[in-house]
Amino acid sequence: MGHNVSMHAGGSKSGGSHLREEQFSGVALIQLISAQLQLKGKWFACVAIGEQTFLTATSIHTDKPEWKSERTVVLEANGPRIVRISVHEAHLTGNKLVCYCELDLSDIFDSETDHSNEVHNLIDPNSNSKVVGKITLSYSAEDRTVTEMKFARRLLSMMDHNESGELSFKSFCDLIKAFGNTLPVSKLQEIFNEADTNKDGKVNTDELAALIANSEVRTFRINQCPVCGENLGHDDLLNDMIHMSLCFDEGTGSHIMTGGFMTDKQASNGWMFKLSEWASFSTYDVGRANTGHILVFDRRTKRLVEELIDMKIVLSMRAIYQSKAGLALIDVGTKNLLQSISEKQGRHMKTAESKKDIPKFIEFFKDRVIVDEFKEPVEYYKTFNDFFIRELKPGVRPIAYEDNDSVAVSAADSRLMAFNSPDDATRFWIKGRKFSVTGLLGEHIAKDFEGGPMVIYRLAPQDYHRFHAPVSGKIIKVVNISGYLYTVNPIAVNSKYCNVFTDNKRAIYIIDTSDFGKVAMVAIGATMVGSINLSKKEGDTIKKGEQMGYFQFGGSTVIVVFQQSSIALDKDLLANSKRSLETLVYLGMTVGVAQGSSYEAVQHIKRPAITDSVAALDHEVAQQGIQVTDSINVCNGHLGLETNA
Repeated sequence: MGHNVSMHAGGSKSGGSHLREEQFSGVALIQLISAQLQLKGKWFACVAIGEQTFLTATSIHTDKPEWKSERTVVLEANGPRIVRISVHEAHLTGNKLVCYCELDLSDIFDSETDHSNEVHNLIDPNSNSKVVGKITLSYSAEDRTVTEMKFARRLLSMMDHNESGELSFKSFCDLIKAFGNTLPVSKLQEIFNEADTNKDGKVNTDELAALIANSEVRTFRINQCPVCGENLGHDDLLNDMIHMSLCFDEGTGSHIMTGGFMTDKQASNGWMFKLSEWASFSTYDVGRANTGHILVFDRRTKRLVEELIDMKIVLSMRAIYQSKAGLALIDVGTKNLLQSISEKQGRHMKTAESKKDIPKFIEFFKDRVIVDEFKEPVEYYKTFNDFFIRELKPGVRPIAYEDNDSVAVSAADSRLMAFNSPDDATRFWIKGRKFSVTGLLGEHIAKDFEGGPMVIYRLAPQDYHRFHAPVSGKIIKVVNISGYLYTVNPIAVNSKYCNVFTDNKRAIYIIDTSDFGKVAMVAIGATMVGSINLSKKEGDTIKKGEQMGYFQFGGSTVIVVFQQSSIALDKDLLANSKRSLETLVYLGMTVGVAQGSSYEAVQHIKRPAITDSVAALDHEVAQQGIQVTDSINVCNGHLGLETNA
């Protein structure tokens, strides 16, 4: 079976989906030259885009590291454009993330600006406004035409022994045969004559490039890469051309960044988590938290990120939630134990002594807890719980289509799963023995929601822990259901031995809306979350984006259930969820539009499509030939939408 070039930026060379011609934008070259930092150390940098991350060599002990490292990445028509460059200090006891910057390559093909030797600020991961260094870098792009021309030059140079820049008919035949083709001489002569447009009896670089660019010509069907030896054998030249272009680039010197990683955390740990070179996304167990390395898809930057979990906690959760022995413990006494632990921890987090844990928490979740977003300075919080239920500055989480009630938005900063039905949810994510909408909502409420779409928001400890209205309407019922406090970590959610969502303590809002009918919003308590605090009451009229409540310390979950045929969920969220991959979203991002309405009809703005999820592109749904949409912009810190105008 032949190997394809993945559509994902970063140029994965195996296991991915076939790249169609209309999806290929071109190739970008990113070069990290040097940096200036505030202290001396041994430094390396990671470059992450889409599902690929690359790693430089480690510098000598200095405050001015020089890497002079480069990497070529493939850019697809609607793929990721946000490049994250993170700088790490190398330590024997563990490498440390120190600073980062982001590049937006959206205009890389259109801009006439020279991006050579640009100097960018390096930002503290916990503060968007704190500059801790500078980095010098260059980046450039070549479009399809330039890529074909460079590829033609490389092919020509393989047989141009006298370096004339031209191929005779014999050399041309040798080139064709070198790739395993066995065309008769008459056919080769026909192709040669077609390529030789100036009729001088030789084929030059321009003529060879034109031949390659002709989609009707399948002469260069390449069976094996001459650089790495990988089997190719595609029916189209494009994917083979991209594959070999990347391989040729890798062989140009010793300053090529190391590939084979999917997140900067994997890359920063080097050999511990390095996948085989060019490993595909689909070979990694992203959706199931069987290890401490849960991968989620960042919707804003379209890249994979790794969620931090203490390994001791992971092992404990696996012992409890992923085994029959653990099930026996749960049935006997663990439920009460978790309740006791949560209550005890909750009391501690309300003491003045707990304040000392705040700086350690912020440091541990570096890059996920951004102090610039806090409504109050860190010193304002008198206890850890005060800090945990912190508010954000106004405007930090803009609400998409704020005045359009036919668009539903994300209820929280979270890792989101979206499903068109409970059956899909249990097929791809929830593995409890008896999960059902009836178990979640109760018999009397559930009858209005059987078979309806649902969106699951998992809030990790590092998240903003207030939840907000996903729709506008009137609260017609508030129901509190007592229960246990299992963890909502995917290890437990994916366990077939317990029922996290239907056994845990929860509070339910029923919202009557003009666009979606009835909507059920369920706040679910979890381990260390003994308290669900509701901000609204029965009879209140709410506008989407308004605060509905908050959780105290720990991880927790909100589930929003819609009535059947009431909402069309965003395709990128559905595609990731079908791969058991959570999508990292922020409060206020779009999640769907009311059936019978559309973003286009209401405001002439395109909604996120399946191709806006890089992870979705390997998925069977993406392979049905859905058209690529225009690029999605990053706007005000959340997923913006591009107008048709």
